[in-house]
Order: sequence, then C-alpha cells, then structure tokens
Amino acid sequence: MRTITTLNTLADNYTYVIDSAGVAVVIDAGEAAPVLRVLERSRAQLLAVMGTHGHFDHIGGNEELARQTGCAVLRPYDVSNTASELTVGSFVFVLMRTPGHSADSVSLLLSPQQSEPGAVFTGDTLFVGGCGRMFTHSPQAMWTSLQSLAALPLETRVFCGHDYALENYEFAVTVEPRNMAIRARLEQIRALVERGEVTVPSTIGQERATNPFFRAVQPEMKQALGMEGMADWQVFARLRQMKDSF
Repeated sequence: MRTITTLNTLADNYTYVIDSAGVAVVIDAGEAAPVLRVLERSRAQLLAVMGTHGHFDHIGGNEELARQTGCAVLRPYDVSNTASELTVGSFVFVLMRTPGHSADSVSLLLSPQQSEPGAVFTGDTLFVGGCGRMFTHSPQAMWTSLQSLAALPLETRVFCGHDYALENYEFAVTVEPRNMAIRARLEQIRALVERGEVTVPSTIGQERATNPFFRAVQPEMKQALGMEGMADWQVFARLRQMKDSF
C-alpha cells in the first residue's frame, strides 16, 4: 500500500514523501530536515528525490537528502519528450510536460493502484483553486498545460507545490459570486485552514468544477467577465491578470 505524506516546508511549500513497502521517493523537497524526520520515523529507504521544476524552493533540499541518505537526485524537468515514464523501484510516474509557470515545469502522474486512484504532483502549474504565475509570459502555453491536466480522470488526486488555496478561493468568489459550488468549496478550505490541516489533495473533478482557471471554458465564466465569443486561452489570460493584482 502506498502512503503519501504531505509536509509543510519553507514558507508555504508542500513537499511529498511517497512510501511503499519500506522504500520511498520525495517530490519537491524545498528543504531536507522535515523529510529526514519522516524517514527516521518510518525507517523507509529513500530511493530518489525529484522536483517538478528547477526553482530553488522545489529542489533546495535535494543535495542534503542525497548526502544524508545516498538517494538518487533526479531532474525530470530536464526531459525533452512530451510525455515519458520514470520508474523508481515500484513507483511508476508519467512525466507530463506542463510549461507555463516555468519553461521546464513538469507534472508527475503516479498511476492508480488497486482501488486507489491515481495522483498527480503539479508543482506550480495547478494549485488547489488556482494556477501558478506565468514566468514564461505565455498564456497559451500555460492554458495548454492546464488542459492536459483537466483531461485526467476526475478522481485523480491533485497534490500541488504551495498552499494558496484560501486566497485562491477568496479570489474565485469575487469572479463568480453566485456560484454556490465555489462558495461551498471556500468554506471547506476555510475549515481546513482553521484546523491547521493541509488543503491537499484536491481532485481533478473538484478543480474542474470550482477552479476559475479551469472554468475559463465555461459560458458562464465568459459572461461574468464580459468576454463572450473570446477564445478560452484569452479568458484564462484575463483571469490570471486579475489574480496577479488581487
């Protein structure tokens, strides 16, 4: 059985330790110490640490983890193929190229197992209720990346790189104030935050229903923005511009 442990690292980053049968991999290790504490408790052997992109807050702990555990340091964001597989022990990931936040951004899709749905580690491409800033300055690229994630099975769990969920849904209700699903999701997130709990995982289904950036395709979103007849990516770009100044 796989276990995904979510760690709060740095200011608002999420780091993930995936453990199965005494071995583990780590994704987006902004710092090493919290990961080492988890491994000490679980006594799992760390096989590899990897990042969803090359920004320091997602790989800053990699070298220390390698020194302390002897694990491999993998750089899936250096891959050139649109999609390929990465196998580490019993863990099989599909590497999805998802540029937009950065040119090298990837999302790591962990395949389903028995009755357990798949999981996608989206870094700073897709957040709970939001998406990353576009340091590539290409709304079209980011929109294409988000659409590739939206096409995953609805039950796929979403594990993102930062905890921005509360702010994201506070923004979302200003865009669609009459959307009851978004208001309900905001209250769910508020409750998690008040209890000091993590806001992941979400699911692709939840994001498609309530994430304003996924909802750029919806007629009611275009109407809310006065952008009827505009291309989906243009609606997305407008939403991202609005969020940047929120």
